Amino acid sequence: MTPVELDNLPVVHPKPKDTPPYLGLVCITFSKQVRFRTITRTRYLQLSEEQRASTLKELYRDNLQRLDGALTFCQQYNIRLYRMSSGLFPLSDWEDDIGASLLEEMSDDLSKIGQRANQLGIRIVLHPDQYVVLSSDSPQVVTTSIKILQRHARTLDLLGLPRSAWSLMNIHGGKSQRIEQLVEVISQLPENIKSRLTLENDEYAYSASEILEVCQLTGVPLVFDAHHHICHENLDSYDDPSVTEMFYAAQQTWTNPEWQLVHISNGEEAFNDRKHSDLIIAMPSVYRQAPWIEVEAKHKEQAIAYLRSWWLLENNF
Repeated sequence: MTPVELDNLPVVHPKPKDTPPYLGLVCITFSKQVRFRTITRTRYLQLSEEQRASTLKELYRDNLQRLDGALTFCQQYNIRLYRMSSGLFPLSDWEDDIGASLLEEMSDDLSKIGQRANQLGIRIVLHPDQYVVLSSDSPQVVTTSIKILQRHARTLDLLGLPRSAWSLMNIHGGKSQRIEQLVEVISQLPENIKSRLTLENDEYAYSASEILEVCQLTGVPLVFDAHHHICHENLDSYDDPSVTEMFYAAQQTWTNPEWQLVHISNGEEAFNDRKHSDLIIAMPSVYRQAPWIEVEAKHKEQAIAYLRSWWLLENNF
């Protein structure tokens, strides 16, 4: 599939205004139904070139089948949003290019998975790991970060997913007080990255208002995380007026507001605890207006089921 075809894909499964928010599964299940394999760099470097190729090929094919199983799981439990693991194809960005070449060889298989997700109406998104820091002081770290994003973007291309915020790649701002550099680096990103990029507020470096500024300057959508916000601002309620204010400010950064994605988590031992709880027992009232919500709780699908059992019912969805 060429980039032109990707750019011209139709809008996929927009959320009707009278439906409840779609609750998203993050990477794996609390049960053992959705799991993925990996390999360490130490182990990989012990292998010969031939062994590296055969090992990665077997691992990638297995993980692709497991991704297909994750789609089946989402279909079974009516989960319309799935955050794909950033480690699905380990070492595919390694300097020997073995993994990258293998994925090109598997392009037909990847395309079938993307087509199935589209047919099922399951939105696939991605959250690259913490090593992606576009605002780093180190040029090498920035270069490596872009390489990681390029690899993920190519994988999304091979899956046949559109170059838009529908199939987003979400990252944090990185090193604090580097707004100008962050804006400059984002403005120079290749189209297949920037067209999918979203930014998220965090608990330490970039408040919601700070990352909003970056989003407004770059045209990149903001994924608002209410729990990060209350932790950063030391608030005592998800219904603090600033939560509602930032939710709607974030919504304005989305060209298609029906694609707006937000995150929710609760503190494990206290309201402002940064560690995630098992289930979600508190929600911002404004999240009733959210089209898509990623549920970042330790018990994964059980947390989604629990939210359906009380929050959606309480709000007459």
